[in-house]
Amino acid sequence: MADTASGRLGIIEKVGYALGDGAANIAWRGVATFLFVFYVDVYGLDPAAVGLLLLIARTGDGVSDVLMGIIGDRTNTRYGKFRPWVLWSAIPLAVNLSLLFTTPDLSTTGKLIYAYTTYIVFTLVYTANNIPYGALMAVMTGDDKERTSLGSYRLAGAFAGGLIVQSALLYLVAHFGNINPTVQVTPLDDARFEVVVSSPSDVQNVSIGTTDDIALFAPGEADIPGLRKGEPAKSRSFSMEAGRPYTFIASGVPALQNSDIRIVDQKRGYSYSIYVMSAIMALLMLVTFFTTKERVSPPPSQQTRLLSDLKDLVRNRPWLILLIMGLVFCVYGAIKLSIMVIYFKHYLHNELLCATYMGALMAISIAGALATAPLGKWLGKRNLFIYALIFTGVMNALLYFCGPDDTSVIFALGIASEFAAAILPTLFFVMLGDAADYSEFVNGRRATGLVYSAGSFSTKFGGGVGGAIAGWVLASFAYDGQNPAAIEGAIPGIIWLMSWIPALVALLGVGLMVMYPLDQKRMDEITTELGRRRAVGSDA
Repeated sequence: MADTASGRLGIIEKVGYALGDGAANIAWRGVATFLFVFYVDVYGLDPAAVGLLLLIARTGDGVSDVLMGIIGDRTNTRYGKFRPWVLWSAIPLAVNLSLLFTTPDLSTTGKLIYAYTTYIVFTLVYTANNIPYGALMAVMTGDDKERTSLGSYRLAGAFAGGLIVQSALLYLVAHFGNINPTVQVTPLDDARFEVVVSSPSDVQNVSIGTTDDIALFAPGEADIPGLRKGEPAKSRSFSMEAGRPYTFIASGVPALQNSDIRIVDQKRGYSYSIYVMSAIMALLMLVTFFTTKERVSPPPSQQTRLLSDLKDLVRNRPWLILLIMGLVFCVYGAIKLSIMVIYFKHYLHNELLCATYMGALMAISIAGALATAPLGKWLGKRNLFIYALIFTGVMNALLYFCGPDDTSVIFALGIASEFAAAILPTLFFVMLGDAADYSEFVNGRRATGLVYSAGSFSTKFGGGVGGAIAGWVLASFAYDGQNPAAIEGAIPGIIWLMSWIPALVALLGVGLMVMYPLDQKRMDEITTELGRRRAVGSDA
C-alpha cells in the first residue's frame, strides 16, 4: 500500500476497492436490467406506472445523494470519513435488494404501494453505501494519474459484478424456478412433437422452453390464458392451474424427450436468485472495507461550512459540466438496460440468449474499463470521452436495421457499442476527483463527498429518466407484457428503444464535453501545486 497521499497504490488495495463496485453493480445492474421486466412481465404492473415509479424514486434519490455527501464530509471515525459507510450499509443493502424481488400476493394497488416502498428504501440505503464509496477513491491517493488507474480497476470491478448478475441471473431463475411439472412428449410428424404439461399447484406466471433453448413452442389449444394458438416461440409465458393439462406443439429439433422440457415459475426463480446475489454482494463490500485506506484529508486550516462548500460547488465549471454529462450518459445506459431483456424475449423470442448477450457485453466492458487509463493518457480524458460517445451512439443506431434472425450482427454491434460505453463511467468518476482537486486548487477548500454526491445525483436522476422513457415509449405502443397481441403491436417501440433513442441521447453529450476545461496539461499543473501545498502543510 502507498505511504503518502501522492504515492502509488498497491495491487491488493486497488483490487479490494474494485470489489466494492463489483458488489454495488450486482445490486445496481441487477435492478437496472431486471427490475423493469420483473415488474411488468412477472409482477403484472403497468409499464407507465413503473416508469413513473422509477422517475419519482430516482429524483428523490438524487436529493438524498447530496445529503449523504454532506454527511460523509462531516463523518469522523478512526477508519476515516467514507470507509465506515461501506461497512455499515452492506447488510441493510443486501436485505433491501432481496425485498425488491419478493412478491407478496396483493391487489394491484397493494403491489404498487409495495413496489414504491421497497424501491425507495433500496435507493436510500444504496445511497448511504455508494456515495461514500465513490468519494473514497478521491482520498485514497492525491495523484490524478494514479486515480485514473484506480478508476480503471474500479470500473473493471463494476463490470465484473454486472457480468455476474447479468450472465448468471436468468440461468439461476430457470434453476430455482423449476416447478417439477408432469410432462408427456408425443412425436407427431416432420420433427414436430405434442407436449402436454401440468403442475401440482397453481402458478401465476411460468415460462415453457427446452433446456437447450432451441425448440419452438406454439399453443396446441385455443384457451391457454394469455396465448394465441399457432404462434411459435422459443419461450412462452402463461399461468397454470393445478392438475390441468396444457398442450403445446414443439418444433425445430430432431428429437425431444420429457427431460428436455423446462417449466419455470418466474416469481420464485427471480426471488431465490436475487437472495443468492445479495449474499455475494454483502461479502464483497466487507472485503473492500478491510483492504482500503484513506490518505487525503481537507486542508488543515479548512473549517466545515456548508454554505461555503455549496458556493464553491456552483462556481466549479468542470463539475457543472460533469453534472449534466452524468445525466446524459446515464439516460443512455438506463434506456438500454431497461429494454434489453424485453428486446430478446419478445423480438428475438429467446430470453436466455439475452444472458449470453449481457455476459458478452460485461466481458467487453471490463476490457473497455481497463483500456481507459492508457487511452486517456494518449488522447486526454476529454477527447476520449467525446470519441467514445460518438462511437457507442453510432453502433447502437445500427441495431435498428437488424432483424430477429440477425443475432451475430446484433452481438457484434452490441459488443462494439459497449466497449466505448464502458469508458464513459470510468472517466466520469475519475473526472469528479479532478473537479474536487480543481476546487481545492482555486478555493483552498475541499468537499470531496459533496462533489461526488452531487455528481451522483445526475447519474441517479438520469437512470430514472431513462427508465421512465422506456416505460412511456412502451405505454405509447400499448405494451402489456402478459398480452401477446399487445406485445406484437409494441415491437416497433421496442426496436426504437434498443437503437435510435439511446443513440440520439449519446450524441447529445458530445457538445457538452467540448466545453470541458480540464485538459491533461491543466491537470498536471493542478496536481503539482496541490502536492506542494500538502507537503508544506504536513511540515508545518
